[in-house]
Amino acid sequence: MVTPDELPALPPGRVRGHRLVNSKFPPIGLFDDVADAAEFEALFALQALTHPRLQTEAGNLALLPRNEIPFGIRGCSYAVAPFTHVNPDGSRFSDGNFGVLYLADALETAIAEVRHHQQAYWQRVEGLHFERFVFRGLVADIDEAGCRDGLCLPAGHAIYHPSDYGASRALGHALRAAGEPGLRYRSVRRQAATCWALLTPSRVSGIVQACHLEMIWNGSLTEVNQLSAR
Repeated sequence: MVTPDELPALPPGRVRGHRLVNSKFPPIGLFDDVADAAEFEALFALQALTHPRLQTEAGNLALLPRNEIPFGIRGCSYAVAPFTHVNPDGSRFSDGNFGVLYLADALETAIAEVRHHQQAYWQRVEGLHFERFVFRGLVADIDEAGCRDGLCLPAGHAIYHPSDYGASRALGHALRAAGEPGLRYRSVRRQAATCWALLTPSRVSGIVQACHLEMIWNGSLTEVNQLSAR
């Protein structure tokens, strides 16, 4: 198994990443309405008295230390959501016990990544003949300083296996245990493209919505269309 120390650490550098999120999951206004952790605690306590669904919307706040939340940035809720609403089925670098913010180097890469996983999920749903799924296209600015660089590993390395996540999840756990901010790695779904797996939202300086897209299911994902530029 590759260990974090075997991967070089990236120097400071601002990069732009792309992400798709299903439009059925709205932004969590509570994170975007405050400037710091103290304001968040006060507003959360106040709203919890009259907003019974607040905990569900905010997610499991115990999974994310307050000092890692980038309060005050545009789109804070988009940065935080993957860490408080963790996919229990896991992902390439997590077994479902902690969250990861995945970003891609281009919208086309994000589409390729999401399309693969949507295809794998919906083809297991019996009787689904037609459906339309709408996604927000997000653009994030991040600082990749200190992230480990998985690009030094060949495309045939075990962490890039198309379906067996054993090696990649082991690396993800090791990175998290070592307090590493994340990993830059090769996209498995789009050749020669790059992705990032951030283990903390603190490296995000802003996330904005850039477009809407739809994916059409007709026995398989047959179409991906851009609906708007915002």
